[in-house]
Amino acid sequence: MSTCGVDEKAHTIAERFRNGSTFDELLARPKSNGDMWHAVYKRASLAPEAIERAKALSVPAKLLVLNEDWCGDSVNSLPYVARLVESSDCLEMRIIGRDDNRDLMDLHLTGASRSIPVVIVYDSGFREHGWWGPRPGPLQQWMMTEGLALPKPDRYPLVRAWYARDRGKTIVSEILSIIEKLNG
Repeated sequence: MSTCGVDEKAHTIAERFRNGSTFDELLARPKSNGDMWHAVYKRASLAPEAIERAKALSVPAKLLVLNEDWCGDSVNSLPYVARLVESSDCLEMRIIGRDDNRDLMDLHLTGASRSIPVVIVYDSGFREHGWWGPRPGPLQQWMMTEGLALPKPDRYPLVRAWYARDRGKTIVSEILSIIEKLNG
């Protein structure tokens, strides 16, 4: 790929980022599960060690999130990512639709699935440095081994219980690990 192609790709990503929604804008949009989004965000807080890690960041990072408002994993994840962004002057986040950005989604698949949310970490030049999603590692491992064997009505209460017990700790730590690589 030529240097021009890289700049072109970064320009496209930068444009998508600029046109994306902030988390506050996502919360303000009417949606069928809006009460859940607001409730999880209201309860979301970061552990002191996560705040310390976020405050230690010195290199700016852009977090571009692929999302759809109906997604239960997004409802349980993105409020914590928003709190992470709020805790550091080096982080900025925008949210774009999965279905409107299939080309980008198809570069960040979980197996063959367009599972969301996906949080893509870019540097200030919009070069990708890693991505996270659609679930915290331990929950994703359970889902792929035991969870998918359960009927949906039995599976989702267990998924919600996992998120409630973890309180965003694993999500934030995994995303910080990607971001910290930018900081050397």
